[in-house]
Amino acid sequence: MNSNNINLTTAEHSQLWSAYMNSSISSIMIKYFIAKVEDHDIHGVLQEALTLTTDHLEQITDMFTKENKPIPIGFTDQDVNVNAPRLYSDNYFLQHTFQLGIFGMFTFSSSVSLSTRKDIHQFFSEGLRKYNDLHEKASSVSLQKGLYLRPPTVPTPNEVDFVKKQNFLTGWFGERRPLTTQEITYLYSNIQRNSLGIAMLTGFSQVVKSKEIKNFIIRGIEIAKKHVNIFNSILEESQVPTPMGSDSMVTGSADIAPFSDKLMMYHVTGMITLGIGFYGLSISTNIRRDLAVHYTRLSAEIALYSEDGANIMIDNEWLEEPPRMVDRDELAKANK
Repeated sequence: MNSNNINLTTAEHSQLWSAYMNSSISSIMIKYFIAKVEDHDIHGVLQEALTLTTDHLEQITDMFTKENKPIPIGFTDQDVNVNAPRLYSDNYFLQHTFQLGIFGMFTFSSSVSLSTRKDIHQFFSEGLRKYNDLHEKASSVSLQKGLYLRPPTVPTPNEVDFVKKQNFLTGWFGERRPLTTQEITYLYSNIQRNSLGIAMLTGFSQVVKSKEIKNFIIRGIEIAKKHVNIFNSILEESQVPTPMGSDSMVTGSADIAPFSDKLMMYHVTGMITLGIGFYGLSISTNIRRDLAVHYTRLSAEIALYSEDGANIMIDNEWLEEPPRMVDRDELAKANK
């Protein structure tokens, strides 16, 4: 029996649906970036990202058509105005694509582990490799142009040692031990992601049409700034260098929006979901209790923020429903 003729599992269906939606919004945004980018090398990275996301859209559309599954609406050229003035710098375009590579690897690696059918497993495996290639190319160009924010280096002991005291785990009372390299890594990465998010939201806040959404976005900027300040203070306490801000990535454009309000809202809520995932990963790799408490508290804060965003999208009929189980009670009522 051809394994490709087996029905999609719920895991495969959901992962393909999510990949379609993410590729849909990414491809639309990158079209605008390509229309505005000036640097030749960064243009090449963006072109590679556009090819990758549009290929994924075509492949998933083909799979859903063969499976008689509805194809998501996602985002179209109506959600972008490539003729709008430049809203972000070339450096933002590059850093956005760098993070796209990271997010792609993060989501597609999970999708590989959830895939059973050979063709689905192959799709996500190949996609994982291509996102890795995109990440490597964006990293390389960032390094060449002096735009790459290298994680800090720290002096290390000359020999292996073992934890001897329970206070290695503590962090609230008494003298806190210095951060481990793992803890530094995730604090630094979360600062970078939040800083890029601040730049993205700042641009959105300048051009969004809806006053309600503008207020929602401004609230997100304040939340992200607070998280950056908390993470920075933890690094500074251990005398670890902190990443720079990203104010220079946003232009003064405020007249014509390059993206629809729907696209901006979806992008904000999508980034929150990924942020919660990375905070969860950070909790699993941190040993100091105070850090775990910080991540748990901040995750709850952005989860509530995300729920408010979802309610705005529902009110505007923008929230596309993911595949779900049929409602048996609803079917029974309909047949009365």
